[in-house]
Amino acid sequence: MATDKQSAEKEYTVEEKLSTLYQLQMMMTEIDKIKTLRGELPLEVQDLEDEIAGLETRLQNYQTEIKEFEASVVEQKHKITESTTLIDRYKVQLDNVRNNREFDNLSKEIEFQGLEIEFSEKKIRELGEAIDAKKKDIAELTEKLEGRKADLVQKQGELEQIISETKQDEEKLREKAKKLETTVEPRLLTAFKRIRKGARNGLAVVYVQRGACGGCFNKIPPQKQLDIKLRKKIIVCEYCGRIMIDPELAGVED
Repeated sequence: MATDKQSAEKEYTVEEKLSTLYQLQMMMTEIDKIKTLRGELPLEVQDLEDEIAGLETRLQNYQTEIKEFEASVVEQKHKITESTTLIDRYKVQLDNVRNNREFDNLSKEIEFQGLEIEFSEKKIRELGEAIDAKKKDIAELTEKLEGRKADLVQKQGELEQIISETKQDEEKLREKAKKLETTVEPRLLTAFKRIRKGARNGLAVVYVQRGACGGCFNKIPPQKQLDIKLRKKIIVCEYCGRIMIDPELAGVED
């Protein structure tokens, strides 16, 4: 039991910490390469899905508008029927008028209802034109929607193929990386992830190349280069903030 506790609380040297971080960096770089293989496909798929959702919403709105126009046509036809009925009634009443005043009033009512019929007929024509225009919009939109759906199927197929080809490798790398992370102290791991997130190429740990930082390529003072070679403390680049190690620890020749 004491042995397990001692093992769990094992103190790693700076050199071991740096070596572990570099191994972790190598694994994360391989995962990044796999993501690069997928390229912009995930974003393209998402964009197409969003565009299709937008087109479908617009299509539904057009169909709703047509129903509203058709309801308005029915309403106008109902008004024509009412006006026609009133005209017929007023014409019958004209035969029984008793004075000019009644005749004038009925004539005005007939004229007014005639104008109402003309207005409703005009509205029906306008609504018919609007319905035809919307139907044309719907036909064009449907064609565009079908094209986008076909594009989505193609992009999803490409993405699924790449994922299936790389999934196993990525899972293995992630599993190894997760196991390796357990050996890194939390504070150092947090710093590593923060640096990686802020770095353009995702490199948090770099080795010295020709006396310069392997991340931003700024020159490193000789004393700091010596400190890096000694592996007694963790040194970060004063320009880019990346953790620096000597080439030998990275397994490369300077």
